[in-house]
Amino acid sequence: MHTLSKYKLVFSRQELALIAITVVWGATFLIIHTAMSHTGPLFFVGLRFLGAAAICLVIFRKRMRHLTLTELRGGAVIGTSIFVVFSLQTFGLQTVNSSTSAFLTALYVPLVPLLQWLVLKRPPKTTTLVGVALAFAGLVMIAGPDALHVGLGVGEIATLLSAFAIAVEILLMSRYATVVDSGRISVVQCFVASALSFLAMPLFGEGIPDFSWVWLTAALGLAVASALIQFTMNWAQKTVSASRAAIIYAGEPVWGGIIGRMAGDRLPPLALLGALFIVAGVIVSELKAADKQPDDTPLPDDDGVRPAP
Repeated sequence: MHTLSKYKLVFSRQELALIAITVVWGATFLIIHTAMSHTGPLFFVGLRFLGAAAICLVIFRKRMRHLTLTELRGGAVIGTSIFVVFSLQTFGLQTVNSSTSAFLTALYVPLVPLLQWLVLKRPPKTTTLVGVALAFAGLVMIAGPDALHVGLGVGEIATLLSAFAIAVEILLMSRYATVVDSGRISVVQCFVASALSFLAMPLFGEGIPDFSWVWLTAALGLAVASALIQFTMNWAQKTVSASRAAIIYAGEPVWGGIIGRMAGDRLPPLALLGALFIVAGVIVSELKAADKQPDDTPLPDDDGVRPAP
């Protein structure tokens, strides 16, 4: 009891914002599942992020005149990582079942603190490591027992690379967040993700689908969600470490399961236990020593932007 009294549970507004977008994120599963029966994945991703880019451009149009080379470069590499994640996951799902794909993708959770340590030289705190372990265990439970039958085929390798790409995306956001304007870089990364998705369609043998109000409505709805998600991630990761952000993002399938349950899906007991593990991981990672700085990342200047290096 004395040891626990040294810690307190503190959520910053940035962390609460990330938790909120995982709810939005989780809601997209059902929408995407419905849309995929009417369109190919790359066309849908391209249209979705084109709409998101257009929304961000309208909102932040006055800021765009001050676009910097750092924001252009950062937006390009983050947008590329977003495209790589979607394309590799899509390719992998052609030969890998969904539960195995979910398990392999979940590897980004432990990858983020490892890469943060190796690349950014920021060793994670003990509470963060415990939170990572709990969140990863929860994701494995949600994926189910069939997920552990992992081979070494092309699909598995592609899915593993997608997990690495997710980890890189989160690290890149932390790398650029404190030196860019969140609105401007959101515009660039959404445009890049959209352009690469459209350009990749011929390479994957995907054509333009017949018109359907289903995919159009879904893409427009997810464009709004994507604009909100990408901007919030860029803004919040100015002060939220990459490792802590990864743990929070692990809550995405939890909300997806809750919303799916509301739509009539049945969740197995193991998945419910996994959801509890993920929630526990988020809570534990937020435990901070009561007598220390509440965050392990440097705070930005008052306007949230630092001079580019």
